[in-house]
Amino acid sequence: MAAFDFGVKVDPALFDRQINEGFEVNGSDYIRKGWEMFRQNVGEFIGFALILFTVSAVSSAGSGGGSMIFSGLTAPLCVGFGIAAFKRMSGQEIQFSDFFIGFKYFLPLFLASLAMGILVAVGLVLLVLPGIYLATGYIFAMFLIVDYRMEFWQAMETSRKIVSREWWAIFGFGCLLLLLNLAGALALGVGLLVTIPVSSCAVAIAYKEIVGLCSSEW
Repeated sequence: MAAFDFGVKVDPALFDRQINEGFEVNGSDYIRKGWEMFRQNVGEFIGFALILFTVSAVSSAGSGGGSMIFSGLTAPLCVGFGIAAFKRMSGQEIQFSDFFIGFKYFLPLFLASLAMGILVAVGLVLLVLPGIYLATGYIFAMFLIVDYRMEFWQAMETSRKIVSREWWAIFGFGCLLLLLNLAGALALGVGLLVTIPVSSCAVAIAYKEIVGLCSSEW
């Protein structure tokens, strides 16, 4: 897939089972597996986390819409942990360059990041709860783009529909990740170099166990 392709339409019937029948969610198990995955490639995960933190710091220096657009531009970096996790789960070794594969899907990732940021922000302004609902619902959107080469809007809606089937369970998983990263932040911020990669791997593992990996190459 070329960086500026919009992505493709995917047959929605592929996700009928998750949407109609539901699925089990085991947040603590995803986090445990994420920790084990992190331990296998500590240097690569921490090195990429340092790069991501630097880029995020530059993004935070902006304000308003400019900051949101810059965050959208860095969306391909944000899926780097997930792509590395996909490789590990497929029995492949991780190369540091794998963390940057997201740039192959630049345009749909950028559009998804921008659209999700706007919709969640509006939802938070409108009594908060709609924003929380959407932020939880879009948890798998970026992975659907990378794994299925899916266009951004279908990826967002597919993720939302899947998550809505077991929304409270996924929300609980998200709360566990929030607490984990809060603990990392309290450790003088240095702990985030561990907790953010572990959290990202945990979400990728949840995606694989709930949605299932479509591709073996990214």
